[in-house]
Amino acid sequence: RARYRTRGDEEFSFVSPVVKYMLFCFNMIFWMISLLLISIGVYARVTKHETALACLTVDPSILLMIVGVLMFFITFCGCVGSLRENICLLQTFCICLTIIFLLQLAAGILGFVFSDKVRHKVTEMINNAIVHYRDDLDLQNLIDYGQKEFACCGGLSYMDWSKNIYFNCTDDNPSRERCSVPFSCCLISKDERVINTMCGHMMQDLDHNKASAFINTNGCIDKLVNWIHSNLFLLGGIALGLAIPQLVGILLSQVLINQIQDQIKLQDYNVQHRSDPWS
Repeated sequence: RARYRTRGDEEFSFVSPVVKYMLFCFNMIFWMISLLLISIGVYARVTKHETALACLTVDPSILLMIVGVLMFFITFCGCVGSLRENICLLQTFCICLTIIFLLQLAAGILGFVFSDKVRHKVTEMINNAIVHYRDDLDLQNLIDYGQKEFACCGGLSYMDWSKNIYFNCTDDNPSRERCSVPFSCCLISKDERVINTMCGHMMQDLDHNKASAFINTNGCIDKLVNWIHSNLFLLGGIALGLAIPQLVGILLSQVLINQIQDQIKLQDYNVQHRSDPWS
């Protein structure tokens, strides 16, 4: 422990209790959040009878568990390191936070520089999600929510729904939903109490102008890009809100590490002079 006595037998420490317990409380909050994320991820995974959102790059429940476990490890190092004044744990905490912050910064810069490739990847994911629309209820609800929220239909246009085996518009498709689109593409009045889930029936047989009287014909990718451009300040605020706790954690841990190192130097100095008979 970095706490020692001075000549007057009065306890003295370079380590500030304010910094120490601020860092401890900071980590304790995120440690509890990590436990909540792990619990939600495990519950979501256990209650699924099939592979959740298999068409996406990572299952959201697994992603929650990975983020939760990573947060648990990092905040554990911060909690114990600050409470026990352990330089090794504090350095581990500080280095991990710094790496995560730099990775987030690099991802943001690369996403901006290579926006065309990001758009292509998003288009690929949305088209893959359309193909698996009926395979997973969670995925279906997610797509329906997105199409309602952004007032869009499909990836690039409503015709993308022909990629789905049920909505495919070929003549040999026996599905009752042939040439249709999901009801979430429909133009639904706010006064309409009962939603007609068959409102998208045979919409792919209509041209763009005729279909636009019944459904949203614009694709979700363009709507998403426009939303991002219109909400850059909001997204920047969210990014800043995520970055500030990391920077605070890095700053507090580095200050505490420096204080502990100063205290160790003082201890070594006192030990050396007490053992020196000529001092």
